[in-house]
Parts: sequence; C-alpha cells; structure tokens
Amino acid sequence: MKIKCVLIDDEPLAIKVLQNYFTNFTDFEVIATFNNSLEALDFINSTQVDAVFLDINMPMMTGFELISLIESKTKVIITTAFREFAAESYDLDVLDYLVKPIPLPRFIKCINKITTEYNLKNNIKVENAKGDSHIFIKVDKKMMKINIEEILFVEGMKEYIKVVTPDKTYITHKSLTSLSEELPADRFLRIHKSYVIALNKVKSIEGNRVQIQSYNIPIGRNYSKDVKNKILE
Repeated sequence: MKIKCVLIDDEPLAIKVLQNYFTNFTDFEVIATFNNSLEALDFINSTQVDAVFLDINMPMMTGFELISLIESKTKVIITTAFREFAAESYDLDVLDYLVKPIPLPRFIKCINKITTEYNLKNNIKVENAKGDSHIFIKVDKKMMKINIEEILFVEGMKEYIKVVTPDKTYITHKSLTSLSEELPADRFLRIHKSYVIALNKVKSIEGNRVQIQSYNIPIGRNYSKDVKNKILE
C-alpha cells in the first residue's frame, strides 16, 4: 500500500521540484496537486490522504488557515521560503517544516518521518529500531534504495563512501559518519575510522581483522576492545 500525498503550492515550479523528488520513492504516491487552497481543502476532507505538503503563503487562504480546517488527522508538512514561521507551525502539530529551496537530503529525512508515522498509525511492524528496512543513497544522479539487511559493510574513502552488498557495490558522495547514523546501532558497528560493518555478517575474527564473506576488514586500534566485546558477546 502506497503512502498517499497531496502537494499544495501556488508556485508551479515548487510543485514540480517535489514531484521530481517523489519519483525516487516507490512507497509514495502523489495523488493530487493544487495551487488553490479551497479546492485542496475540499479534496483533503473527502479523500484518504496520508500527508499534505503545504506552502504557507497561499492566495485566498493561508496555509495555517487551511490546516485549522482539515478534518482528518492527515500529517502536514510545511514548505516555505520563510524560516520565521517554524515555531507557529509546530504549535499546529505539523510533522515537519521544510525551507525552500528544499535540499534532497533534507527531503529524505522528511520522507523517513512520514514513513515512521504511517507505520505507527497502521500498526505496521518495522524491521529495525529506526523504523526503516532500507536506506536511500544518491548514485549517478539517482536515489538508490538499498535494503539494510543486504549491507555487508560500508567503507569511507575521503569524500565518498562505498556501500558493499553481496551482489553490488555502491559509491556515493557522503560521509561515513552521516550514513552510519541512518543505520540501526544494534546491527552495525564502526570498527575502524574507515569502516562500519554489519554485525550479523561477521564470519570470523583473527588478530586485528574481521572476515565478512571474502573481505578481510581491519579493526582500528582505538576500536579493538569494543569490537571484540560486541561481536563475541
């Protein structure tokens, strides 16, 4: 079942940007777009909508006024060029506040929030503590979906990282620390300044190296005690 979204903005380009972002996320579906608040309100109150992306400065009726008239418990995400309304928006219990121009990494964080809320609302069991069974990374201008369970290890390479799975290796422009924060801490461990490994993929430990499939991965001196405690516990 897809998460159904509605986009409301009086700027066609702003809607186009979000539509392009959504093409990378197959679990989501944009079911309608509006540049008129009144038409949008009628649609939201008569249709099953999971999330609304809403601009504040709209003609006829502001985004805040529209929120107060939404009858369902639809999650609302504010999209605006103005940072100063953030406090006011959270008083209205919005799920997120995105400032234009919206960077893709920030949009992905919002998508993860929506997914978590959707799973809780619908009693959908998730596969890890962070509420996701996958991550998205940008490879050759595409957002690639990678199942967390398939990841063997992640290697840092200066400004890039390498995500290794049994069938494929993905290289993306991102820091190792940033990606490791997206992975469940009970299933992944940093064993070296340049490596994060999947604990359940470890085949053996010999000296200062961990073997995962055919890969021999070094254990950093500063990580040695913690690594052996976690793997051998």
